[in-house]
Amino acid sequence: MFMQEIITYDHGLFAIDAGYVRPQMAAIHFIVDDGRVTIVDTGVNESLAHVKAALAALGLDQASVDYVVLTHIHLDHAGGAGSFMRAFPGARLIVHPRGARHMADPSKLVAGASAVYGDEAVRRLYGEVLPVAATRIIEATDGLRLPLGGRELVCLDAPGHARHHLCLFDPIAGAAFTGDAFGLSYRELDVDGRQFVFPTTTPVQFDPDAMRATIDMIAALPLSAVYLTHFSQLRDVPAQAAALHRRLDAHLAIARREQAAEKHAALAEGAGSRATRIREGLTELLLAEAEAFGSHLPAAEIVELFATDLELNAQGLDVWLGTETV
Repeated sequence: MFMQEIITYDHGLFAIDAGYVRPQMAAIHFIVDDGRVTIVDTGVNESLAHVKAALAALGLDQASVDYVVLTHIHLDHAGGAGSFMRAFPGARLIVHPRGARHMADPSKLVAGASAVYGDEAVRRLYGEVLPVAATRIIEATDGLRLPLGGRELVCLDAPGHARHHLCLFDPIAGAAFTGDAFGLSYRELDVDGRQFVFPTTTPVQFDPDAMRATIDMIAALPLSAVYLTHFSQLRDVPAQAAALHRRLDAHLAIARREQAAEKHAALAEGAGSRATRIREGLTELLLAEAEAFGSHLPAAEIVELFATDLELNAQGLDVWLGTETV
C-alpha cells in the first residue's frame, strides 16, 4: 500500500507519494502561499486522486491551483499532466520550451517511452497520456518568474539529465525542486540522518558536461535543501553535490571501460551486451558506495530498490557512448 500521508516542510512546502510503482519512489510537491498552490511534477494519472485528497486535507480546493510545473517530460514526472489540467481548470502548465509541444501532442513522447520500456509496460505504468491545450501551456524560459501568493518562483534551465529539464527555485523557502537534475535519494538508504544520493543518467539525452554544470548551478543557489522527485527533501546540498560529481565520474569510467573492452579485446563468450556489462559495473559501484556510506540494507534489497535506475542509467550511458566525440 502506498504512503498517503502529507510530508510537511517549512515555508509552505509539502510532499506526498505519487503512488508510482512502489512506496517512496516518486514524490509530488506542493508550494502553498496565501491559499494559492503550485504543484511540482504530476506522477501518473492515478496520482491525481492522491493530490486531490492532499489538497482537501490542507483545506484547499481544485480552484486553488495556479500552476502545474513539470521539471521535465519523462512520463514518471509528466504522465499525469493532461489529467491534472482537466482537474484544475484555472491552472497553467509550466514546462521547458523543448517539452511544450510534446505536452500538447504526447504521441512522440509515448512512442519514445515505448522504445525504452516496451509498449505493454508503458500502457501498464502510464495508461492514456492526455494532451494539454496549447493555450494553457507556459514555456518556462530560463529566469521566468511565477507569482504565487506573496512569493515568486523562478524557473531555471537545468540540462544534463535531459535537454527539456528545468529546476524551480523558491527563494523564500531556500528550496530548489530539481526533478532528476540533482540525482535521486531513496529514504531507505538513510543512515543516522545522513542521506545517500546517486546520479541518474537516463536515455536518451544524458549529457555529462551539462549535468555537471547544472549540479554546480543548483549548489550555488542560496538553499536549505533540494527537493527531488525521487524522493523529496535532500539536505547538506554542497556535500551532496560533491558526492554526485564523484559518482557521476565513476559512471563515466565504467562506461568507457566497457567501450574500451569492446574495441581492444575479444569479449568472453556470454559476456552480454555493452549495456548489460555497464549495468553490472554500476551495480558493483552502487553496492560499494552504499557499503562505504554505512547502509544496513542487504545487497539484494539495495539492488531491488535501484533496479529500474540501474537499467536506465546503463541504457543512458550506452546511448551516450554512441554520441560521444573524442
